[in-house]
Amino acid sequence: MAEAVVVKNEDTGRGFALALSAYLLWGFLPLFMKALAHISPAEVIAHRVIWSVPIAGAVLWLTGRTGDLRAAIRNPRMLGMAAVTAALISVNWGIYVWAIGSGHALDAALGYYINPLFSVFLGAALLGERLSRWQMVAIGLAVLAVAVLTVEAGRLPWLALSLTISWAAYAYFKKSLPIGPNQGFLLEVLLLLGPALAYVAWLGWTGTGHFAVGVPFDTGMLLACGVVTAAPLMIYANGAKLLRLSTIGMMQYIAPTMIFLTAVFIFDEPFGRGKMIAFPMIWLGLAIYTWEVVRIARLRPVAKAPVAAAQ
Repeated sequence: MAEAVVVKNEDTGRGFALALSAYLLWGFLPLFMKALAHISPAEVIAHRVIWSVPIAGAVLWLTGRTGDLRAAIRNPRMLGMAAVTAALISVNWGIYVWAIGSGHALDAALGYYINPLFSVFLGAALLGERLSRWQMVAIGLAVLAVAVLTVEAGRLPWLALSLTISWAAYAYFKKSLPIGPNQGFLLEVLLLLGPALAYVAWLGWTGTGHFAVGVPFDTGMLLACGVVTAAPLMIYANGAKLLRLSTIGMMQYIAPTMIFLTAVFIFDEPFGRGKMIAFPMIWLGLAIYTWEVVRIARLRPVAKAPVAAAQ
């Protein structure tokens, strides 16, 4: 029933175009979410769920994979696992939407920069994976960067760390979900659909919602939440299968870099001394990590594509 995730150790033009499209869409997402800053994150998340369902359902129907989904729905164990990943991704979405809307896009960028290094650490801590010397150096630089930000602010950078931890936990449990990426995404949003519909209905009943209440812009943007949520994930899932792991490893920094540039040059968020020290440390750690990924990938003819960060 599970969709194959093993990919050939070669790049294709189609795979590169698909992956690049997904990362660019994620990179521009802060501009979309900033336009919804006057709407509560919970309402935005509810509409991300609701309007993702028909899009993901249509893709699954067109690709003839609905049978896999029906089988998954009849499997209590798989439903339980999907409920865990659905809860984690909704938490991650909520933190991200709040961060962008409240003027903390730089923290969001930091969280997604740290994520690959934290995932390597998590693999060692939970799965017993051995770390190379250079991987330990990269993780050490990330820890030092967090320490710099903590000293400057007098507290841990909880927002960035929350994004990192919630996504890493999602990716960890997602690996145990024996179903293809498109089917898994639809199963997750279907599990979240009931609470999302109930919440939107309650907002409408109390007159506190923003959907179909006389402001066409808000209604259109909330409808578009389905496209900006489902499209990049599904585009990425298909592109990653057509690229080498090392290529995906380097491309995954496109989105957080675009978020970083947007935060500094468009949203005009403050970029203080602590961030001036911490971000280059993270970038150096990521350069070392990427170099190590490329080196290891050359020694392994076949590898699994990483789970993309859902924003």
